[in-house]
Amino acid sequence: MAAALEILCEDGPVIAVNKPPGMVSQAGPPGIPSIVNEVKAYLARKYNKPGEVYLGVPHRLDRPVSGVLVFSRNSKCAARLAEQFAERQVKKVYRAVVERPPEPESGELVDWLYRIPNEPRTVIATPDTPDAREARLKYRTIARAKGRALVEVDLGTGRMHQIRIQLGSRGWPIVGDAQYGATTSFPGTRKSDEYDVPIGLHAYQLTILHPIRYEPLTITAPLPKTWDVFGF
Repeated sequence: MAAALEILCEDGPVIAVNKPPGMVSQAGPPGIPSIVNEVKAYLARKYNKPGEVYLGVPHRLDRPVSGVLVFSRNSKCAARLAEQFAERQVKKVYRAVVERPPEPESGELVDWLYRIPNEPRTVIATPDTPDAREARLKYRTIARAKGRALVEVDLGTGRMHQIRIQLGSRGWPIVGDAQYGATTSFPGTRKSDEYDVPIGLHAYQLTILHPIRYEPLTITAPLPKTWDVFGF
């Protein structure tokens, strides 16, 4: 059963939700809950729409990641939002629980990443690798507990799995993210399917330009209650 939909913002054509971990961002195979279908159903009920509901998807989150996900209720504003994401005009702040505290406690990470064709995987590359793209982020340690650390990440670029591989490649893997070096599962889950279980990564805050007013709009998603177990 899908988790209850948590609406974070409804402002004109903009609707934002707190995506639960384990749910795909876009419509997937039959029987697999998707946040897109959940939001469409919500809009159909709220506005009494009998037919197909339009929902623009200007960005996505990985299936095991939770947090702010923004949609648009019309195609014109969806295009404006998609352009903001493409042009790096959106401020993205994430929070991550890592297996080992970073050293130093804060800093900037710069790498070149290469996305493996036809695979959901990214690797560290060199600047001269064909199709490799530069990845930048800034991080700071917020808290430590039980040998782990809560880290805030200010994302400079939006590469696939960027935070996951940049932290993991330095020996600070995100809890539950076995794909990029984690040795522990997310507390309370079984490692039966790496794409079904959550990892300790949360899209905490997005700041966009409202697609009609062109004023900054900041949307924040509370951390999942399941993170209470970490003791931060």
